[in-house]
Amino acid sequence: MARSASPLGPVVSAAHLADGQMPALSEIEFALTVLHNAFQRWTVRCMAAAGVPGLAPVDILVLHASNHRDREKTLADICMMFNIEDTHVVAYAMKKLEGMKLISTGRRGKEKTVKVTKAGAEACRRYREVREGLLAPSVKGLSFDEEDMSHVAALMRTLSGQYDQAARAAASL
Repeated sequence: MARSASPLGPVVSAAHLADGQMPALSEIEFALTVLHNAFQRWTVRCMAAAGVPGLAPVDILVLHASNHRDREKTLADICMMFNIEDTHVVAYAMKKLEGMKLISTGRRGKEKTVKVTKAGAEACRRYREVREGLLAPSVKGLSFDEEDMSHVAALMRTLSGQYDQAARAAASL
């Protein structure tokens, strides 16, 4: 798809990065930053509206992952799912959620496991209701093609691999 040239240039947060070989990459990075912050703010407020205030964005992700398909997950599973390198971040979230009785923890060999409790599943259900009532209709009203949205999500997952590979290379410099 051809881009229309804007007289102001690309919409970026760092013009010095957009001067390189791929200005569109800077546009993506800025859009991801803004989307990431909006998404985190949404998850926290949605969970509070669902009756569970005080959770951080990563806590909410861990809770939903623990509820996913009603299967026990390991700390490593959740870190891998969300591409979180620092396992302590997820371990802290698990401890917080366990203290709130939203998940229960166990062990599978040497690995810590988590499973959603009834209270945690109920919180996830209420979160879904708030999401379906507030976010889904407004996004649906934009008339985005769902197949196009799935392609964008696939592109974002593919780009995550490029950033991971570049991070490994940068770590070796």
